[in-house]
Amino acid sequence: MQVYKNILVTIDCSPVDDAIVNHVAQLAVQNHAKVTLLHVVHAHTIDQRRILHAEAEACLEKHCEELRKQDVDVCHIMPVGEPDEQVLQEIENGDYDLVAMAVHGHRFPGDFLYGSVSEILKHKISIPLLLIKPDRS
Repeated sequence: MQVYKNILVTIDCSPVDDAIVNHVAQLAVQNHAKVTLLHVVHAHTIDQRRILHAEAEACLEKHCEELRKQDVDVCHIMPVGEPDEQVLQEIENGDYDLVAMAVHGHRFPGDFLYGSVSEILKHKISIPLLLIKPDRS
């Protein structure tokens, strides 16, 4: 039985990405699902945008290659803007049946100061949201 056909994975190009990519790889293989990796370039200047775009491209390509080695149908997208708005827009416009992301494990002060895309998503989307907290050992 194919539970998931089209999985959206948010990537922030930090070490926590490995946990969610590894987990989703297993789900994708088991379900013969397509995976879309999404990284939002959040920049305030043109120079910053160029640098962040190049770094994100390398990060996304690395994860795409890892998934392709496991015969996962994968692509990536890199919109520019506010992360929560861009993720919500992609969910609304896409045909996803699962959103997956790693969480950093911020406590209240960190969430308050930095915001939390996962917190916003869990209140605004109607499809399942898979949150993975990486092992920090």
